[in-house]
Amino acid sequence: VQLQASGGGLVQAGGSLRLSCTASGSSGTIFSINSMAWYRQAPGRERELVATDKLGRFTISRDNAKNTVYLQMNSLKPEDTAVYYCNAVITITQPIGTIINDYWGQGTLVTVSS
Repeated sequence: VQLQASGGGLVQAGGSLRLSCTASGSSGTIFSINSMAWYRQAPGRERELVATDKLGRFTISRDNAKNTVYLQMNSLKPEDTAVYYCNAVITITQPIGTIINDYWGQGTLVTVSS
């Protein structure tokens, strides 16, 4: 299973962006997303949690049919500039049983200009 994040870009302060994170697997892979979170890492700083299903300044939503999770970011500030990463706990169903793994997307850059 892989996570593909997209939607980053350049936006002015006060603007909005919607990031997407899509989970995909090889043909025949049966999986489900247990939980999803978004993190970010600004230059010279530690990676930090941005949002989960239950908390955060930004809003997470899901399209289960597309295995996609979105992060709606409104009222963006220059300090929100960072590389944003999606993280998911995914259950993979196999004939011999289930596996639960933690996955990371590759990151998408959000730049907020003042």
